[in-house]
Amino acid sequence: MTPTQLAKLDRQLSSYIDYLTDGMGRPERRRALSWYMTGLLLDGESKSTVSMAGRLVDDEREIEAMRQRLQQCVAVSTWADAEIRRRLALRLEHEICPDAYVIDDTGFAKKGTHSVGVSRQYSGTLGRVDNCQVAPSLHVAADHGSGCIGMRLYLPEDWASDIQRRESAGVPEFVVFKRKWEIGLELLSEALSAGLPRHVVLADAGYGDSTEFRDGLAALGCNYLVGVSGIRLIWPPGSQPRAPTKHVGPGRPRTQFRDDTRKPVALTELAETLDYRKFSCPDGVGGKKSGYFAFLRVRSAERHTKGRPPSNELWLVAEWRPGNNERKFYFSDLPETTSRKELVRLVKLRWRIERDYQEMKGEVGLDHFEGRTWRGFHHHATLCAAAHGFLAIQRRLFPPAPISLDAPHGEAAHSSDLDRADRRLPAVPTGI
Repeated sequence: MTPTQLAKLDRQLSSYIDYLTDGMGRPERRRALSWYMTGLLLDGESKSTVSMAGRLVDDEREIEAMRQRLQQCVAVSTWADAEIRRRLALRLEHEICPDAYVIDDTGFAKKGTHSVGVSRQYSGTLGRVDNCQVAPSLHVAADHGSGCIGMRLYLPEDWASDIQRRESAGVPEFVVFKRKWEIGLELLSEALSAGLPRHVVLADAGYGDSTEFRDGLAALGCNYLVGVSGIRLIWPPGSQPRAPTKHVGPGRPRTQFRDDTRKPVALTELAETLDYRKFSCPDGVGGKKSGYFAFLRVRSAERHTKGRPPSNELWLVAEWRPGNNERKFYFSDLPETTSRKELVRLVKLRWRIERDYQEMKGEVGLDHFEGRTWRGFHHHATLCAAAHGFLAIQRRLFPPAPISLDAPHGEAAHSSDLDRADRRLPAVPTGI
């Protein structure tokens, strides 16, 4: 990187941090927030407060004082996560011009039992049940970029009901047990309340399998394209399910919708009969992504035995992966006029969130937080999202000439040669 490029990046980073932290308390607090985000962006395998402090100062004698400031900023100070997330979301909406929201969750392997929310639970990140924390998150996404605008820790039921552990970890009284899809809906509602537009929502089957989740998206006014598992039931094309007739006489009244000639079928049963064709779409970096897809207009038959009526007509998108003969399924309530190419693009776009997780962990240290408290976790996650947002904007604005903070395929970047201008530590103020 040339001196001119570095100077330009320094100005942009300062402006970006000033925008996020304006009005967030006294100057001492805002400087600590700035240092913390800068520390997250600097190169280094560890993003603990000790490691970041060592990179932020020029004199070894100042490391401990800087560590204290960073620790107080993330673990003690009471600045508002929601306000920084709101500003971040609005900035990414303006800079990236996303056309979708993505909801998913990521896991953090942990030892011991004292870190807030840690439990033996399934993590898709780890691919198994293990001792970990899990946090649902909301992202904005376009083909050319994406970023996290909200993350909230999932609190397992055993944690939510344990008063002693809650008090020890500083879990607020208003926080109660909620399922991951409920947290996802709350994050989305928060973003919409901040003034963001209603984009289509993408999610995998861990969320899409929940009828309540899909109903919640519709209630928020958002279309969706979500994964569903192969055991989901649909009414076959051409079905005419009817409500049960009014019951007269003894016996239990009927509640099931019925079609005299067709019964609901599982998606896996239908999959073998579909006509799969190859579709391609842009990958956001000048290349193409492709896959084999089939499309139908169907009605969901979920809970039909308990009286739930057929859904409105939906898109069923079936994906066939010849390499392992695997099939994936998606429901979407997008209009019937939506093109098949657009449906394929949205299926592929969901994977932007995986890159975000990789970059947030590999480049800005999302999974490096060593504290145990509710406030500390969410302060750290918010500042990691903000730091990653800066990278996302730079990659959007200057894709032909990646800055030294950039790296292909989410690999950890190297920026140890960056000039550390104006990073000397003054006397440590108290009460940030």
